[in-house]
Amino acid sequence: MKKKLPVIPFVKMSGAGNDFIIIDHRNALLSMDEAGKFARLVCRRRFSVGADGLFLIEDSDVADFKWHFFNADGSLAEMCGNGARCVARFAYMHGIASANMRFETLAGIVEARVADVNVTIKMPQPHSLQLSTQLAVGDDGTIEIHFLDTGVPHVVCFVDDVDKVDVKAMGRAIRYHDDFQPAGTNVNFVSLAGGGLKVRTYERGVEDETLACGTGATASAIVASLLNMTASPVEIMTTGNNQLKISFDALGEGGIDNVLLKGPAHVIYKGELSPEALEEL
Repeated sequence: MKKKLPVIPFVKMSGAGNDFIIIDHRNALLSMDEAGKFARLVCRRRFSVGADGLFLIEDSDVADFKWHFFNADGSLAEMCGNGARCVARFAYMHGIASANMRFETLAGIVEARVADVNVTIKMPQPHSLQLSTQLAVGDDGTIEIHFLDTGVPHVVCFVDDVDKVDVKAMGRAIRYHDDFQPAGTNVNFVSLAGGGLKVRTYERGVEDETLACGTGATASAIVASLLNMTASPVEIMTTGNNQLKISFDALGEGGIDNVLLKGPAHVIYKGELSPEALEEL
């Protein structure tokens, strides 16, 4: 980046394996025109801080605060479940909000409750449900998929053994499938596991498998419930071997309300971002 920035304080946090850079941006240092590029540079692993995404926390007129959330590729995103839990704990630790809070996202107002390292958020109302549709994917033939938007779009695919799936190859093929253009979709591969679910997710914007995905876990839990595979509350085992718990009210005829996502939000380290972290290769 050509603009000379001051040293910027940040916190690195992890929500069940999803890692994020969080910056108190109430005194703005970046314009929104340059924030996407900033996010792409600081989220590079091994060359900068490295993360699945960046959150800029700002003042709000209608809630305790608002965020701008950028994926690792610099794209602006509407919602992130594990990120929301990390942001809530960050806001509580820094006196921006009380333990029970509300904050603005592009997916709507999110409510959160912080209890030490565990954070529960009320997810946006899920919508655009499509169950049991067929999708032609390259040489793999036709597969059965399910679709649900839990703040961001998610495809859910049930498999016998999620550990045997080539998540990056299959996820990328579905993520960029013509049926989901131009926005694309996140893709979840799901197996039944000890009364709960094991979920592996290919994340749009990261363009790879991540160790966890809160919105993906939520979509997987809801779809599994609607298919009578499980019932609320649903425990999700993530790729990073952390557990997330999703609860919701089933209203009949596919209706879902009061969706809650609970899990850990850990502080990894605090630091200051130097201008050298923004140097392009």
